[in-house]
Amino acid sequence: MAHINKNYLKLPGSYLFSTIGKKVREYQEANPDSDIIRLGIGDVTQPIAPAIISSLHSAVDEMGSADSFHGYAPDLGYEFLRSAIAKTDYQDRSCNISADEIFISDGAKCDCGNIQEIFGLDNRIAVCDPVYPVYVDSNVMAGRTGEYDPEAGRFKDVIYMTCRSENGFVPELPEEKPDLIYLCFPNNPTGAVIKTAELQKWVDYARKNGSIILYDAAYEAYISEAGVPHSIYECEGARECAIEFRSFSKTAGFTGLRLGFTVIPKDLEADGEKLWPLWARRHGTKYNGAPYIVQRAGEAVYTPEGRAQITEQIAYYMGNAKIIKEGLAKAGFEASGGVNAPYIWLRTPDGMTSWEFFDYLLEKGGVVGTPGSGFGPAGEYYFRLTAFGSRENTIKAMERFSNL
Repeated sequence: MAHINKNYLKLPGSYLFSTIGKKVREYQEANPDSDIIRLGIGDVTQPIAPAIISSLHSAVDEMGSADSFHGYAPDLGYEFLRSAIAKTDYQDRSCNISADEIFISDGAKCDCGNIQEIFGLDNRIAVCDPVYPVYVDSNVMAGRTGEYDPEAGRFKDVIYMTCRSENGFVPELPEEKPDLIYLCFPNNPTGAVIKTAELQKWVDYARKNGSIILYDAAYEAYISEAGVPHSIYECEGARECAIEFRSFSKTAGFTGLRLGFTVIPKDLEADGEKLWPLWARRHGTKYNGAPYIVQRAGEAVYTPEGRAQITEQIAYYMGNAKIIKEGLAKAGFEASGGVNAPYIWLRTPDGMTSWEFFDYLLEKGGVVGTPGSGFGPAGEYYFRLTAFGSRENTIKAMERFSNL
């Protein structure tokens, strides 16, 4: 008789964005003439930059010739892409990361969810609250979190690091000592950032306690202020305690192409064992690599033309973020984020719960956002909006907010 993985039954409800999609579909069915503006899921709307499209086309043509055809990609990914990443994202920022410490994948979300497989089930994890759901849910599925406490909205064996407006939505070092620490900056969902000196404290803490930091830097390209690190490897000693995840999804609009990478320094250890060989084995066993044509497209992101074009797109989205923040302030809402990140984190009005405000905003304004409670109990009474809409829809959405 076959048996299921009962850890899946511990997950409360469906995945957050599946629930949002279901509620929006039901509303549209009941209101077929409604004009809905979606500022909820962080999906990009601008087309792929011309330099990247050109590279993609060239790679497709290569696949049509026996002389230039490519089959399975190398386990770590193609050297041309890994070298470009190592130089531009790390070495040019004085980070000691080499090409062979970079693993190409189909996105940061998958890597953030899969990385826990190389760690034992007896590891205690620490996450921010609010938090990107994948960090917690993937550990629930593995059986590392204990039972769910519906009253607290938390899993019993997880260390939750509450992020409040008073601390700029940056967590404090936990009193309980975790084995694995998930950090995400610029942050999803709050849009908060951490300064280099503050991040150094986390690196020092992890080294002292033998912890591993799992650092999600998917939104580093949106950083505009000085003193905000683009990589955890800007901190001294991070090679000894940190794994970093990056994504092309929001940086270059690859949500439909799928490309990302994970950095594991070769001298990083846990339990007396190097982690690089473990992830290499997991990567080679369970993954066949991002397509050649997509990796060539990723390489174009690092060309002068590609950099200029994606910088322009990021500026477009951050222009939307400015419109949202100013529109919310004008409408009387308290909001943060939107300066170094494409997310705006607003306080719900009149004591509404985040799902109550979701329904209210959809019904009265025709705008879709993301309820803060979906990111954890500390996200209650907050709401996330994204800057990834079109300029026209962003302006229109703020007009609707002003009329609520």
